[in-house]
Amino acid sequence: MRPPFRILVGLSVAGLAASSLTACGPATPEPDPAAEALASALESGDFSAVPLAETTAEEAGDVVVQAYSPMGEIPHAHTVTQVAVDEEEQDGVKTATATLHTVWDVDETENDFAYDTRAVWELDAEDERWELRFAPEILAPELGEGESLAAQTTSGERGEITGAGDEPLVTDRPVVRVGIDKTRAESSEWEASARELAGLVGIDADAYAARVEASGDKGWVQAIVLREDGREVTDEQIAAIPGAIAQPDEIPLAPTREFARPILGTVGAATAEIIEESEGRIEAGDQVGLSGLQAAYNADLAGTKGVTVTRNSAEGEPVAELYASEQTDGQDLELTLDADLQTHAEAALADVEPASALVAVRPSDGAVLAAASGPGSENYNTALLGRYAPGSTFKVVSALAMLRGGSTPETEVECTPTTEVDGKSFKNFDAYPASALGGIPLSEALAQSCNTVFVDAGNDVGAAPLAEAAAALGLTGEDTTGAGAFLGAVPDDSTGTELAANMIGQGVVQASPLGMATAAASVANGATVTPKLVLSPAQDATSEDSSAEASPSPDAPAEPASTLTAEEAESLRTMMTGVVDHGTLVDLKGLPGGAVIGKSGTAEYDDEENAHAWTIAIQGDLAVAVFVETGDGGSHTAAPLVADFLTAAAE
Repeated sequence: MRPPFRILVGLSVAGLAASSLTACGPATPEPDPAAEALASALESGDFSAVPLAETTAEEAGDVVVQAYSPMGEIPHAHTVTQVAVDEEEQDGVKTATATLHTVWDVDETENDFAYDTRAVWELDAEDERWELRFAPEILAPELGEGESLAAQTTSGERGEITGAGDEPLVTDRPVVRVGIDKTRAESSEWEASARELAGLVGIDADAYAARVEASGDKGWVQAIVLREDGREVTDEQIAAIPGAIAQPDEIPLAPTREFARPILGTVGAATAEIIEESEGRIEAGDQVGLSGLQAAYNADLAGTKGVTVTRNSAEGEPVAELYASEQTDGQDLELTLDADLQTHAEAALADVEPASALVAVRPSDGAVLAAASGPGSENYNTALLGRYAPGSTFKVVSALAMLRGGSTPETEVECTPTTEVDGKSFKNFDAYPASALGGIPLSEALAQSCNTVFVDAGNDVGAAPLAEAAAALGLTGEDTTGAGAFLGAVPDDSTGTELAANMIGQGVVQASPLGMATAAASVANGATVTPKLVLSPAQDATSEDSSAEASPSPDAPAEPASTLTAEEAESLRTMMTGVVDHGTLVDLKGLPGGAVIGKSGTAEYDDEENAHAWTIAIQGDLAVAVFVETGDGGSHTAAPLVADFLTAAAE
C-alpha cells in the first residue's frame, strides 16, 4: 500500500476544527483506541473489538462485505488522521468524531483512489466507553444503505515481440475459440456434444464433458483455441455438433506453434498461483505470460490497466463515478532473432529425436539470430539453458590456452594412440587416422582431434589458464542476453585426471549450445563476443527454467576475466580451417555461402559409450553451434545439421 502523502485522487470530507483530547474531564476515557480499532475493522471486516451503539459486530461486518466486495482484491488501508471530542453534546450525550483516511491501491501508478470519512462516537457514561454510531458513510463518502463501491478494469493492447528488422514475431493473429454453448442445445445433448467435440479437436473427452456438465445452464465452455491459418477442423464439422460453435478472435501468437516456443513462451489465462502472487494486480480471466519471455517481461508487454471506481446502488447500478484512470498499452519486446534463420534452424532439427539445439550468433555484434531447441527437447530451452560436456569442440579453448603458453599452430606435438594420467588411460576415437599419429603440428592435432595431445598438455597448461582461455572466448562470461541463459562453466582449480579430461571437453567442464556458438563467434570476430538477445526494454529477466542469477542489462556487459586478441583469433581460425579442409569436418567443405571453418566434438556421458554430438562452425559473419544429446559423433550427427542450416541460410 502506498503512503497517504502521495497524490490522492478521489473524494474528501472537511477536517474537524476541534483538536484531539480537548473537553474531556479526568474521568472521561480517550476515544483514540476505539478509533484505531475501527480502522483495523474496516480492513479485516471483523468488528468484534469495536464498541458499537445500536448495531452488532456481525451486522457491521456484513455491511463492509457488501460495500467493499465489488472492489475485488484491490488492497485498501485505513488510517486515523484525527480524533476530537466534540465541544457540544448531542441530545445530552457526549460525542467524539474521528477522521479516517482510506486509500485503495487501485493500480501500479503513483495515484491512488483515496478519501476521508467521519465516524461519530457517543460516550456510554455507565460503561465508561466510546461506542460507534455505525453508518455506511463511514466506509465511503455519501455511501447509502445497501450501496457499494465497485471497480472495473480495462486492459490495453499487449505489446508485440519483434525480431531483426522489426519483423513481428509475436503479434495478434486470427484464431477461433471452439466450445459448447449450452443455450444452443438441449440438456439431453450436452454430454454427447461435449464428447464428440473433444474427439474432433483432440482433447480429453471425460475432462471436457465434466466441465460442460459443471457449468451453468447458459454456460459457454471453451474446448480449445485453434489457429485460423492452417487449421484442419472446419466450421462445418463444428456446426454439425449440437451446441458447438467457433468464435473468431485474435490473440498474440508466433508465426507457428513451434516457432522459438521455449524462448518466447506462451500467453494464457492467469493461473491461481499467478493471481495470488500478483497481490491484486492480476485478476481471474486476465491474459498473462505463462512461460519464457512472455512471462519474464509480462509487466512490460501487458502495460497497465485502466481502473474505474463507481458508487453503485443497492441494485448494483452505477450512481456516481468516483475515480478513473486510463489504461496504457504494453511495450514491444525487441529481440535479435531473425525469423528466417530461426525457421531454418527449426527445420534442420525437425527430425532429430533426442534433445537437440542449434544456435546462430552474428560475430560482429553478438546478436543471437537463431536459438532453436528440437522436438526431442520437449519444450525445454536446450539452446540457451542446456548444460553439457562440450567434447572436442572445447579443444578450441584448450588450443588457445596452449597458444598463450608459447605454442603456435606449427609447434610439433606428439600424438600417441593412448596416454595415461595418474593411472587413468586416455585414447583417441576409434576411427582416428593412423597417418596423423606421431610428431604432428598442433594445427593437425586440432584438425584430426587428437585427444592424447591435449590430455598430455593439461599439466603444462594448468587449470587457471584454461579457465582464462574459456573466458576470453566468451564461454564463461556473465549472461547478458536478457533471457536468463547459461553459457558455460570451467573450473580454475582442477588437477590430475580431472584437468586432463577437461582439456578434451569432458571432465567437469560444461557448455550450452549458446556458449559454444559464442566461443566460435569470438574466434570469427577477433575479439571476445558478448551474446545479446533482448534489445529492449533493457532490464533484468530470467527464464523460469533457469537457476542463474538475473541477467544484467545487454547495454552494460561485464568485462570478461580475459580478452581475446586479434592475433590469437587468427591462429585459431587457421587451425579450424584445417578441420574442414582435411580433418573431421570435410563434409562442410564447398557449402553455398562461402568457406566454412569449424570443429566437431563428441562427449561420452555414460558407461555404455552414449555420447553428445557437437559441431561449431563459422561462415562469414555467422557462427553456429549444433548439439544433439545422443548421437554418433559430432562429424556424423551434428555436422549434417550444420550443413542443412547453412545451405538453407544461403538460399
